[in-house]
Amino acid sequence: MRHDFDNLYAGSHSAAERAATFWCRLMHDSPMWPIHGRYECRTCGRHYSVPWAGNAFPPAPAKLTGIRQPRVVPTAVPSFRSAWLPRVILLAILLAPHVQAAESPMVGSATQAAMAFARYITGVAQGRPWSLETVEIDAALPKLEEQGSLRAIRRLAPLGKPEYQVLEIAGDRTVTKQVIARYLSAEVRAAALPTSSVTITPANYKFRYKGAMQAGGNVVYAFLIAPRKKREGLIKGELWIDGETGAVVRQSGYLVKRPSIFVKRVDIIQETTLRDGSAEERVTHLSVDTRLVGRAELTIHERPYADPVSGDAPGIEER
Repeated sequence: MRHDFDNLYAGSHSAAERAATFWCRLMHDSPMWPIHGRYECRTCGRHYSVPWAGNAFPPAPAKLTGIRQPRVVPTAVPSFRSAWLPRVILLAILLAPHVQAAESPMVGSATQAAMAFARYITGVAQGRPWSLETVEIDAALPKLEEQGSLRAIRRLAPLGKPEYQVLEIAGDRTVTKQVIARYLSAEVRAAALPTSSVTITPANYKFRYKGAMQAGGNVVYAFLIAPRKKREGLIKGELWIDGETGAVVRQSGYLVKRPSIFVKRVDIIQETTLRDGSAEERVTHLSVDTRLVGRAELTIHERPYADPVSGDAPGIEER
């Protein structure tokens, strides 16, 4: 039994070390001057060998050494996008079970954040958590002192285009027509964009680890996100990931590219409530600073719909 325990502990410790080294290569960019053939990361204290000093330590990450490793055999180098996802997915599959089984005290917060990030990447492809959901939209134009609301059932068509069955619409006509209807039209347009071009992944964003915190009784890890390119549908802000499941519990920021010349800025805060690791409700707050009517505010509540409605749902423009 002692032998089995030692093997289990050694495996978990090795997994934690690999995860920590991976995290250092991903997030840290603060090398110290090489001493005795080694570089040291100023952030976490990990050591890497200088390329010409032998193989006593693991190879130094390129952004720590600043020196490109010589290639012995000319081979095609995979792009960052193609090489990244399999590596992270493999990290999540191989490392997480060992660490959870041993519950080793050697696993630090940075290692746990790396594994939570890996779980997040594996779940990005799932997209929306529900194919049929209820939507409640409350909108207001504070400058005009006008308000409006909409209650509807939304289902996703096979190609991802949302379709609405409107249950109730009320309030001032300016708000319902110029704010709510425009938001729904923008959502349809956003659904037509290639998913791979707007998802929050390393292919589209730069990530910077901010720290861990408590939210709703769970540990969450916060990352600063910045788009690699100024493109429609991308935001600059923060992403909070649940430490246990890797699910997104909050994302906030502003659109880096304005959707219209009449819009000055769009701020977004989206929070997801989890229950037993699954999304129970999502609340989105939008603040749109316009040139014509001032600020427009929207609050969107989304929940899974328990009793599916048969038949085709009419579009909002048919109401």
